[in-house]
Amino acid sequence: MREHEDNIKKEFERLEGNESQSNEKIVDLGRVENPMGTRKVTSDDPEIRRINELTGYIGLDLSKLPSSGKFYRDDFEIHIRPARVSEIRDFSTMDEESIRDVDEKLNSILVSCTKVMYGKQRGSYKDILEEDRIYVILSIRELTFKDGESKLMMPVKGKKCQTSSCNAQESVELRTDTLQYQIVDDLLEKYYNPESKCYAVETKNHGIINMAPPTIGVMRAVTEWVRQRESEGKSWDKSFLAIIPYLQREWRGWDDKEIFNAATNLQGWGAGKYSLVYRLAEKMKIGIKPEMKFPCQSCGAEVTVPLTFPGGIKALFVISDIDSELL
Repeated sequence: MREHEDNIKKEFERLEGNESQSNEKIVDLGRVENPMGTRKVTSDDPEIRRINELTGYIGLDLSKLPSSGKFYRDDFEIHIRPARVSEIRDFSTMDEESIRDVDEKLNSILVSCTKVMYGKQRGSYKDILEEDRIYVILSIRELTFKDGESKLMMPVKGKKCQTSSCNAQESVELRTDTLQYQIVDDLLEKYYNPESKCYAVETKNHGIINMAPPTIGVMRAVTEWVRQRESEGKSWDKSFLAIIPYLQREWRGWDDKEIFNAATNLQGWGAGKYSLVYRLAEKMKIGIKPEMKFPCQSCGAEVTVPLTFPGGIKALFVISDIDSELL
């Protein structure tokens, strides 16, 4: 390998006119070591299988997510592809009056159009943070309608233009690059632990409390548990939903029994610990702002735009403005 590097260096020196007067002709660039060794590479090779599985998918830049990707393992990857017609047809059957059906249809897009990887090992869409979900879905939408066939325009709610003659825009397009995120409180950021990928909050009376924004898997487990309790006519503590998801990192194996035990344990907390953890969870919210502000395209003054889905949630993948397609 060293011989190969020396020959490359000589070739650059010759092209730059810095080579000595020697007319030595390079006839051998040396040998390059094969990182795979001499073994035969087959379709069962983990790396080949990984490449084949991700054909047609593109990787997302995790730093652009609402979470900035900092709560995922270093080898965590999200790959997405455009939604197919069959998946859009299924999405179009959504009952927008049912929160449960809306949630299931959004997740069905993730199930079909994403591949989560931990290096060479497959993960699950449930490993994605709940607050990152809408960004991933909008990214899938942009891949699906990459030629601009369907634009989502959010109406401008408030304007602070300085002149009456300002020709301010009436709407702003909803895209991943127009989203604005809530910022975690600086007080909390100093407790971020890059090794455990969570906030390790040191307290005076309750030790170290490890917390992080919840994954889709954790939130689904909690909401299913709540629905089960309600269907059986059993009571449950509503404060549970505000805290427990931020304390639970792993959804795999987190069954009804463990959720019940966590809820029961919460009942034994004192007022001080509950208030502290509740406030920490509030400061930990990393989602998309429900109301965003942009400069006016005409005068540069501030305009306020609420995050809405014109035409309803279905409009994410079902074109609502058919006028643009008609002659």
